[in-house]
Amino acid sequence: SDVVCPWCYIGKRRFEKALEAFPQAADVEVVYRPFQLNPLSSEAGEPSSQVYERKFGKPAQAIFGPLTQAAAAEGITFRMDDAIAANTFSAHRLIWFAARHGLQSEVKEGLLAHYFTNGGHLADKAQLADVGVAAGLDRDQVEAFLASQDGVAEVRSELAEAAELGITSVPTFVFDGQVAVPGAQSPELLLEVMEKVAAGTTDWR
Repeated sequence: SDVVCPWCYIGKRRFEKALEAFPQAADVEVVYRPFQLNPLSSEAGEPSSQVYERKFGKPAQAIFGPLTQAAAAEGITFRMDDAIAANTFSAHRLIWFAARHGLQSEVKEGLLAHYFTNGGHLADKAQLADVGVAAGLDRDQVEAFLASQDGVAEVRSELAEAAELGITSVPTFVFDGQVAVPGAQSPELLLEVMEKVAAGTTDWR
């Protein structure tokens, strides 16, 4: 998933609902892998409304309205008019770093909320550090990490792996390395997939 992908945030909530209903939830390990919707975007950033209007050729509000409603149905507040769209590579590095400290899920959630709800800038190192600290990371450690080249090769490798797997849109859920489910699917469908994977069912028709 990407941290500027609205359906990734909505899909995350739907997956969490499915996981709550899954009997073996305690045995499930959730790992977030990087994907960049716009890897050529700058770190300087620009209002997300400009990005959407340029990409889809229609007023941003015509796009933001339905997305905001879909998010609200999942208990998420979208303020996409305030969001600053920027290159997400550093944010993915922070998620990678957080995983090494057992806080990947918390940082992922923090970054999504920072962008979609709080109008955050996800290429700004100071803002990224604040998100990391709010999620439980040590400020000195996270600032030193963001100032370094640590995790760069690893995140690039994971991005390349997604491309090799043929993933071209997000969110894409990969269950136990067996089944890939694209899109922000319903909790019911995601629960069904988890149950089938857990049962070793191979008939996916």
